[in-house]
Amino acid sequence: MRYIGKLLGYILLAFNVVVAILMVVSAYSAHVAPLAHPFWSCAGLFFPIFLFGNFFFLLFWLLVYWKYAWLPLIALLVCWNAVRTYFPINGWGEQAPEDAIKILSYNTQAFGEKSPHTKRNPNDVLTYLQNCDADIICLQEYIWGGKLKKADIDNALRDYKYKHFQSIGKGLNGLGIYSRYPILSATPLKYKTNRNGSVAYRIKVGNDTLLVVNNHLESFKIHESDVEIVQGMVAELGSEKQLADGWKLLNKLALATAIRSRQADVLLKTVADAKEKYVVVCGDFNDSPISYTHHVLHEKLDDAFVEAGNGFGISYHEHQLFFRIDHILLSRNMKVYDCVVDNTTEASDHYPIWCYISLDNHN
Repeated sequence: MRYIGKLLGYILLAFNVVVAILMVVSAYSAHVAPLAHPFWSCAGLFFPIFLFGNFFFLLFWLLVYWKYAWLPLIALLVCWNAVRTYFPINGWGEQAPEDAIKILSYNTQAFGEKSPHTKRNPNDVLTYLQNCDADIICLQEYIWGGKLKKADIDNALRDYKYKHFQSIGKGLNGLGIYSRYPILSATPLKYKTNRNGSVAYRIKVGNDTLLVVNNHLESFKIHESDVEIVQGMVAELGSEKQLADGWKLLNKLALATAIRSRQADVLLKTVADAKEKYVVVCGDFNDSPISYTHHVLHEKLDDAFVEAGNGFGISYHEHQLFFRIDHILLSRNMKVYDCVVDNTTEASDHYPIWCYISLDNHN
């Protein structure tokens, strides 16, 4: 029995080594250029799996054989920046000053439903936006049709004096903004895409000009059939069908990641070339916090959720997939006081994300 126990211990230790290596690989995959290594660059999507695995081994070794606890502990320390980015803990933080600006970003999924917005039959997305008390609202998947018209949306949000809509890609998809501050200009960014896009707005706030870039970057295009593939892979573990389905899904992820990397490079150049003192980049990035897109933008900007949010901040919650792919990033001369992924509404397949910012970093 003694030798069996040792053998089992060595097997678990070897498995822990594999999990630790995979966590490090996924944590640093954000530094990999997707155009050169598209498959490796997707590894960040699996980071939470390996993170949980290493936490499990850390607790297991501390309870069973504490001398082996060094392995998952070192792996977690090596990946600390990624851990902090994926699961920040900031507590309650400072209270926002009265002059702080509330910015909200929301992928509306075509406003949840294509129904009119009336007292008897209110549209849930519009009702949420009417009550959110944000100063600047950035919307993605601003699609109207059927019974819900753009005029209905504008009327519901008539308290916002300044607004802009930009059609993107093919069909009725678009980006929208509603602001309490004057919008000086709206400039679509130029990059290759069929259904997505970005718009840079120059907004007058007091004596300053704020550059806000609203984004809906390239989607992974995950559908119900892809979820069924994942479920089938679990049921048919090790089969030829599992390998074929897994390769098909990975190809789809890699292709979208490569396309999105080009869009991220355009965003980075926009930020680097900005003449405005204050910059906010927000929207549906369709990328996790451990990704090339997030990494290159983080070279110039801070992540509001990392600086002032708590937990995983899951923003996408459909198809049994749960990720934080909606982000608000801001220039480092600004201060964020609170950042929340608001899961109190399920009107869309995304939760809205909002934060309070000050144009004075108070440092």
